[in-house]
Amino acid sequence: MSEEGLEAQRSYPLNKKLREFFWGGWCMQAMWNYERQMNTAFMWGMSNTIDRIYNKPEEDAKRKEAYKRHLEFFNITPQFGSFVLGLSAAMEEEYAADPDGFDPKMINSVKVALMGPLSGIGDSLFQGTIRVIAMSIGISLAQQGSILGPIFAMLISFGTSFPITWYGGKLGYINGQKYLQEISKSNLMDKVMYGCSIAGLMVIGGMVAGLVNITTPLAFGKAFQLQAVLDGIFPKMIPLALTGIMFYFVKKGAKPMAVILSCFVVGIVLNYFKILAV
Repeated sequence: MSEEGLEAQRSYPLNKKLREFFWGGWCMQAMWNYERQMNTAFMWGMSNTIDRIYNKPEEDAKRKEAYKRHLEFFNITPQFGSFVLGLSAAMEEEYAADPDGFDPKMINSVKVALMGPLSGIGDSLFQGTIRVIAMSIGISLAQQGSILGPIFAMLISFGTSFPITWYGGKLGYINGQKYLQEISKSNLMDKVMYGCSIAGLMVIGGMVAGLVNITTPLAFGKAFQLQAVLDGIFPKMIPLALTGIMFYFVKKGAKPMAVILSCFVVGIVLNYFKILAV
């Protein structure tokens, strides 16, 4: 990595960086997909940072590596996406400045570790509170025939989302730089990496348990219910096993679409014979 590229990124005006993080968060639902969800929008929000850091033809391999790094699975409450973008930009700078001492795997580990907690807070705040308040006021006014109904609903939603998205990117970027420098100086990187990896695995495990809702109705008489036995041994055993099988085939090079279609076909067959149920 050239010093010129890192200097170009660090000397780039802060407000322009914040605009990139803001629009990256604001457009976090763009190009949403079933395989990796918000990954393409996150990559778009990081692309200018990466291009400034690796700005020479001989750095194409590093640039492509960074692009690929930010195309991994990502999903979050969109308003908090800018915070993770700012933090990721700070980590990319740290990696570019110290490629031997900074493990790039930490970047995705931190992203995964933040997805669950921030989404839990964000969904409760924006979807469960602000949207309900905004729509309640808007619908009440609209029922009275007032044009202010949709306007108020939009203003309340925008008025809360805008500052959180803008200052979230600033908080992630500035504080990320500060804490990463402190971690590097105190040799805590391995411990932080280990902690982020554990948190990331907990988030993925929780997603599997919460989103893969598959059981078995198999029973022998009234006394033996297979699902009850499995739950007694290991709750959510079937979702975990099926997720592991899909992960195995994807790692072996199977196309995600082929895995999805196979799940449809196998699921229909097993459901028809009353072996699995949703």
